[in-house]
Amino acid sequence: MLDVEVSLIEKIISSWGIDSKNAAVIISIAVLLMLGFLMTRITKRLKLPNVTAYIVVGVLLVPIWKVIPAGISGIIPDKVVNGMDFLSDIALAFIAFSTGEYFKIGELKKSGAKLLVITLFEALTAFVLVFIICAFALGINISFSLVLAALASATAPASTIMTIRQTKAKGEYVNTLLEVIAFDNVISLLLYSIAISICLALLGGSSVGFSSIGLPIIKNIACLIIGIGFGFLLKVLLPKSRTKDNRLIIAIALLFGFCGICTLMEQSPLLGCMAMSIVYINISGDEKLFKQLNYFSPPIMLLFFVMSGMKFNLKAFTNMTLIGYVPLFVAALVYFFIRILGKYGGSYAGCAVTKQDKKVKNYLGLGLIPQAGVAIGLSYMGARIFTEQGYPELGDHLQTIILASSVLYELVGPGCAKLGLYLSGSYKKEEPEIKVELVPNTNHISESTNLDSMAEDNEISPEEAAYNEAVEEFYGNKDTEKQENQGD
Repeated sequence: MLDVEVSLIEKIISSWGIDSKNAAVIISIAVLLMLGFLMTRITKRLKLPNVTAYIVVGVLLVPIWKVIPAGISGIIPDKVVNGMDFLSDIALAFIAFSTGEYFKIGELKKSGAKLLVITLFEALTAFVLVFIICAFALGINISFSLVLAALASATAPASTIMTIRQTKAKGEYVNTLLEVIAFDNVISLLLYSIAISICLALLGGSSVGFSSIGLPIIKNIACLIIGIGFGFLLKVLLPKSRTKDNRLIIAIALLFGFCGICTLMEQSPLLGCMAMSIVYINISGDEKLFKQLNYFSPPIMLLFFVMSGMKFNLKAFTNMTLIGYVPLFVAALVYFFIRILGKYGGSYAGCAVTKQDKKVKNYLGLGLIPQAGVAIGLSYMGARIFTEQGYPELGDHLQTIILASSVLYELVGPGCAKLGLYLSGSYKKEEPEIKVELVPNTNHISESTNLDSMAEDNEISPEEAAYNEAVEEFYGNKDTEKQENQGD
């Protein structure tokens, strides 16, 4: 009889004479959360985004399995890894909903047509360049190249927005960049929907027609309409009188409910969740909800990115596994550089056509380099589709390329975004100012140093401020009720 391999966590629990599947799952989640947090202590010193830390933890968990004794499958139970696929849909819902915050119709009306032109140029240029190079120069499968090219059009807003907040940058360049990113994710989602539909038709051996392309597009439009309806419903259910904790509960319930509907329709929740948030922000003007959700979502995002990192096929990446004519790591590097070329060249051409300011034209592309959340989520879903169609190796290759390039993008992306902000004049490096003030009626001289770097660590983020406000309101209401009861 063959011995059944178990995970290290299951082995430790069973050694205590306990057989609890629930304990293994809960402890596994705790381990993943703690490992993700500990890795951020390292990446913080290197001034890297948290996303990089989470992906690296997932990637490192796989080779660590090799030093574990025989009979043990890994650190985390397989049932936890395989049973958390739903996290990709939930994480994508949070990512898409937060992106819609920057899609305010009032601001876009001023230069919406020009922004759309710029976005089309940069997204489609990256898409076309990656497809041509991968399909014809590298000899990669046409279906695979289509999906990979669609992912190339996506831009991660988180890294760029974080850099803008840290530098306190503002001006025409910043406004244009944020609005282009908002349009960019809509276009990338549409490109992905079309590409994956064509991919399914080609892999299934059927002709490319209405059933293979038109029907999925109709389903996406249906999800979009439902998402718009959920946006209005969210506004109705969240009056100003609603307490902060109940607002959070209702918002998450609607997000999860919408994800479930999209899963039933076998569609991504991205477009619909973005539509929901766009409708909500434009009819309510309520930005606090987005900050509350951003404060709630980090544990979910951490687990999602760690689990994504665990899908990284390090063996295929290091064993010279071929995809097309080249090794997998070469394909990842080509994708990395060609996408940057497409983003920068496309944004430059788009700005030239729309006659944007010289500083915006020259440096806008630098802010569009980061890529992580949306692309990783879509690659996760793409890999699932490839596996369902009987091509699991293509799914592994897709995730490996996107994860490897995402780590590189997160390494260089924030620096490039900061360089673009600086060169465009959106912020300036200020030398510390030493102010000397004579205090009347004393012989004491007080010195105050204006050092932003000293205050940076103590600065409360908008998300934390929203959370603190909710806590204060909750406990304030409790104290009020207590006083009223004592009065009675």
